[in-house]
Amino acid sequence: MIHRQFLSFKITWVSTRDLLLKWIPYALVLLLSACGTKRDSSTLTIAAAANTQFAMEEIAALYSEKTGTQHVLVFSSSGKLTAQIMEGAPYDVFVSADMKYPTELFNSGLTQGSPRVYAYGKLVLWSIQESVHPSLAILKDSTVEHIALANPKTAPYGRAADEVLKFYDLYPTTSAKLVFGESISQTNQFITSGAAEIGFTAMSVVLSPKMKGKGSWQALDENSYKPIGQGVVALQSKGETTEGANEFITFLFSKEARGILEKYGYTFDE
Repeated sequence: MIHRQFLSFKITWVSTRDLLLKWIPYALVLLLSACGTKRDSSTLTIAAAANTQFAMEEIAALYSEKTGTQHVLVFSSSGKLTAQIMEGAPYDVFVSADMKYPTELFNSGLTQGSPRVYAYGKLVLWSIQESVHPSLAILKDSTVEHIALANPKTAPYGRAADEVLKFYDLYPTTSAKLVFGESISQTNQFITSGAAEIGFTAMSVVLSPKMKGKGSWQALDENSYKPIGQGVVALQSKGETTEGANEFITFLFSKEARGILEKYGYTFDE
């Protein structure tokens, strides 16, 4: 009984913070939309999964440099972004961490077409503490008191972490240690701040210029979780951004954009 209460306490703490942050990205877009000097009718608003942040910032910047199209990037968990889109958030492109959420939007009639897989992501275990060498075995060690992962209900990389824990039957020995972030970004904060000794994150994070060389990481066996096929889709929109959304997606599949994605550990079908 004590064990269940302890786990519930930690999940509730993260969820409370999540309630405070839930609509901040959406609110920022609305503010930008209302400010003609920063966002006009031709500005492309791209909602992207948190794991893509570093790669997408480079890709969007290169796209703007080549086309002159301004852009606004909003990062959060794929589940949270989907909920915002369902509520009418003014996004033009949705870059998800999986195919589930873009497909839900397509089935709801909120997209211009069906989603496509633009890349496959990889899951890793990461720690910035010198005394912790990432491995599945160390998750059961008494020296590790907190294991960070994204919320499996809203974040595809959290779902992949959940699949790994189940695949290796690690829940019985690790469930009391788990702390959940609402996205990979928040999960990374738990790891980098020391709130968690180790955690599950995306390979794209540990290969980013900001995080590269910090701590140590181990790639997880891809047979222990389902392939993380990340999808992109153009959303129903009005005005000049309709064509721009499809142009951006075309660019996302270009050799230049794929070169950037590959640098961050993403792979492709061909």
